[in-house]
Amino acid sequence: MAPSAKGQTFPRAVNDTVSVEVEAIYKRSLRYLSNTQSADGAWGGGTGSRPGTVGLCILAFLAHGDDPNHGPYAENIRRSINYIITKYQEGPNGYMGPQMYDHGFATLALAECYGMVDNKRIAPALKKCVALILQAQKTNPRHGWRYNPDAKDADSTVSGCQIVALLAARNAGIPVPDDAIEKGLGFMRSCRASNGAYGYTSKSGGRVTLTAIGSLCYALAKKKDEAGYDRSTAYLIKNINNQETTWPFYLRYYMAQALFQADEESWGKWNTNNTRLLSALQLPDGSFAGNHGNAYCTATACLSLALNYRFLPIYEK
Repeated sequence: MAPSAKGQTFPRAVNDTVSVEVEAIYKRSLRYLSNTQSADGAWGGGTGSRPGTVGLCILAFLAHGDDPNHGPYAENIRRSINYIITKYQEGPNGYMGPQMYDHGFATLALAECYGMVDNKRIAPALKKCVALILQAQKTNPRHGWRYNPDAKDADSTVSGCQIVALLAARNAGIPVPDDAIEKGLGFMRSCRASNGAYGYTSKSGGRVTLTAIGSLCYALAKKKDEAGYDRSTAYLIKNINNQETTWPFYLRYYMAQALFQADEESWGKWNTNNTRLLSALQLPDGSFAGNHGNAYCTATACLSLALNYRFLPIYEK
């Protein structure tokens, strides 16, 4: 174990940023995902066949930095991209349901693949997926998103998913109007209380997961100087040891990104504890278990560690 400049102890490193422990967890997880993928590019059990989970699995492969065109997991990535594009082609107006969660995470995966994976079908699919997100926002009175594209109400977790997907697409070079981002952030702001905590559909009932989502949206939109961002950071640090029971890996997926963007020292402390916890939770086959299926849990567990590698454009500051 090597001490940091401030005396904190971090795990020993494989290189400048990745510890032996993180690498071991991640490699076992990717082997599990590779070995259990179906021929069509999806996974069995729980949510494994939903486009959102398949998108998260793609991101888990890409985030490790393996060559997505010729590396050991290139075929896994190709299969999953084909699966998502098939769902996009089958859905009305390119909608990859059954929920906007699925459409958002699948769109995010296509955005991160664009320019990285050799597949000419990604660009036109990504453009149409972005168009659906934008159209759904236009018809929503609150300028946010809910479970369906035609929803007239909105919540902070589905909306956060769409905002991150739009920002990733914009980073990839797909046109996204500034007005759409501003209106989406405006909805998120309507869910933020004076202490920086985000609620689900309003300022009340603030939760750590929702606050991590809201904070990340503002960070990725380069709005860290916006009033309230620092209060959200303080709220996350105050609740840094929070353990979500229903969606624990979803919390870790967003907490890792929010803390990294807001306060890298706090992320370092959280990352060390997260690594220890995941090491204890990982099953012998390399997976992580939960009510929503091992593929989903394993992908989001990996992505909670992905800031150690920092290969995906969405993980840059």
